[in-house]
Amino acid sequence: MRVFIRQREYRARLPLVFAGGVFHLLTAKRMSPKLKKFLASWAINTLAVGLACLILHNHIHYKAPVYLLAASLLLGILNAVLKPIIMFLALPLLIFTLGLFMFVINALLLYFVGFLLKPVFSVDTFWSAFWGALIISIVSVVLNSLTGTGDSRVKFQRGNRPPDSDRGGGGPVIDV
Repeated sequence: MRVFIRQREYRARLPLVFAGGVFHLLTAKRMSPKLKKFLASWAINTLAVGLACLILHNHIHYKAPVYLLAASLLLGILNAVLKPIIMFLALPLLIFTLGLFMFVINALLLYFVGFLLKPVFSVDTFWSAFWGALIISIVSVVLNSLTGTGDSRVKFQRGNRPPDSDRGGGGPVIDV
């Protein structure tokens, strides 16, 4: 959003309030686009992990918000580094289950983050990690599609009906 006042251009500041500090991600002029995308992805991942901790509060715990930031950063690093390797090794299972084994991989990564950060961020059981990873995946897809940060896009298009076919059948033809 841009506002023009007296021949000068001002950008509206959209602050992202996070962990007690205010980051103006959308208005920083010296920040590179890759860094902006990384910080936005990290913020979305942190919100998703925080929501999973809130929903599964008896099973996924963190002691302070800074440890939630560390857990989401570590989860993002493990997703970038280990997840492709695990997916390659589990490719037959992924094909056999039509991709549903991806939920197990996500749960294992979340459980591993809880194992690495045990005193300050913990995940009780594998099933807690499974449901937490499912919540994190859903929240991340929704927030990434709303902000345009990730690769997923949701497009709402409103328009007229498609034109009738010229074949005189009055409707679409599906050849099987």
